[in-house]
Amino acid sequence: MKKTEMAVKGKPKPKPVLWVATPQRLIAIDMSKLKINHYDSPKFEVLPLPLFNMLNLAEKDFPFGMSCFVRDSKLYMVGGEKPKPGASPLLFPRQPRKVGHDKSFGDRGLSPYVYVSDLSKLITCGLDLRKHHTPMLGAKPIPIVEEIEGNIYVLSGTPWQAECLLPIPTFEVYDPSIEQWKPLPEPPFHEERWPSSQIYKVIYHSVVGTTIYVLALSDRDYSDYYYSYNVNEGNWKLVGKSVDKLPVPYPFTPLCVGKFVPAYNDIFIYIQFDRVYAAMIPSNDKSSPTRYQHLDEVDGDLLNRDVPSIKGVVVELGEHEMCIMQPGITDSEHDKLGPCCSILYITTFKVEKLLHSSSSSQARGLKILKTADASDVSQTSSHHDNDVQDIRAPFLSITCLSKGFYDLDAWGPEAPHICSAFFHQFDMNVEYLQI
Repeated sequence: MKKTEMAVKGKPKPKPVLWVATPQRLIAIDMSKLKINHYDSPKFEVLPLPLFNMLNLAEKDFPFGMSCFVRDSKLYMVGGEKPKPGASPLLFPRQPRKVGHDKSFGDRGLSPYVYVSDLSKLITCGLDLRKHHTPMLGAKPIPIVEEIEGNIYVLSGTPWQAECLLPIPTFEVYDPSIEQWKPLPEPPFHEERWPSSQIYKVIYHSVVGTTIYVLALSDRDYSDYYYSYNVNEGNWKLVGKSVDKLPVPYPFTPLCVGKFVPAYNDIFIYIQFDRVYAAMIPSNDKSSPTRYQHLDEVDGDLLNRDVPSIKGVVVELGEHEMCIMQPGITDSEHDKLGPCCSILYITTFKVEKLLHSSSSSQARGLKILKTADASDVSQTSSHHDNDVQDIRAPFLSITCLSKGFYDLDAWGPEAPHICSAFFHQFDMNVEYLQI
């Protein structure tokens, strides 16, 4: 660990940090150094990503492709896959079949382990990931992790290299109060496998209240289907092939990624491919339509830049503050962003309701989380396109706090995929920061 001296004058301000987990790294972005850097400005430049801390997981011999969650100021990283000893960690995501797994680690190279670090001690002790005393019951590659009603649900995702059937259970829940894992019913898209079939593809997922929705590849006809699992009922259901079959508004389906604005129970910010929208969710009165607003202030610099994007994330920063992160790779002849390079578009913004917005439409009791996994899918919804084209008067005021493109040298040569992201503030009450 290297110590960097910090000047301390009076009571230091909390340090706002945006944590990003990639398949091979854990990156902490110093949000105080994010700027407004408009694409059309004559002074535009692709800035270096301002780092607060960075842990190269591959170099530290951790599994590849772990997912993370935060609970009680502790960071937990779970699952993943371990390449063969001595193999280049950069080669594994590109040629996983050629590299293969370290069969001596975990379950045939797949990790059931949980690693934990106390974020409250980051300043004095550094980012110290240690193996938790309670591993999962089954190893899980690229896991999907969600907290629902205080419990942690973990589902095996899409492995980089499927050499055999996934370890059982592929779906389980952790009860933090008793520190125990419990197996859950096997999902049909993992269970319906012939011994000769190792094709696993969990594409997207979302969580609506106590129900998990998953878009996954079925072995029955190699088509994508929607499935649902209610944590209270405890069983999986096949919903169908069409997104229209899901009993939730379109922004809450697995095809979108978003979060509620903490200050408002009825305002949901979400990404649909490269576009950012806000949805005002009506009350239980089904006669009231969901209202949509395209947030041009947020995604205006991103659209039409010839940057093939990888799935982005939405992060809550405070009561009214939100963040959008959209990674991408430029084409071979891009003029301003540079040819064939990985970039990250970051914007932070403040959300406030306009005075004429209806406050009676608050969807109290509708608690929704949204995330997505590593895979990509080129599906759209025609009914949503029609809804968006029918946007009425804006109901939100958006103030951008930062906006710009950043290079991903800190990411290394791996594809700019985000496994998960979260916001955390640190009290800077010591004179030295260890990185």
